[in-house]
Amino acid sequence: MLQDATVLFQIAGIGIIVAMIHSILKQMGKEEIAQVVTLTGFIIVLFIVLYRLADLFQQIKSVFLYQG
Repeated sequence: MLQDATVLFQIAGIGIIVAMIHSILKQMGKEEIAQVVTLTGFIIVLFIVLYRLADLFQQIKSVFLYQG
């Protein structure tokens, strides 16, 4: 349970940091770089979610294929 909350805090932290960097770069007039930063943050979060989803499917598979 604690690990699930940690993942949520990691994703929220990445979102806050990316939003801050995006707004700073946009105010500086570097909108292209701000979009790249946002895309990079999205890809990082996507990999985190996909990794956790793969782990979830592995746990579901081990429950249904338990042979004991």
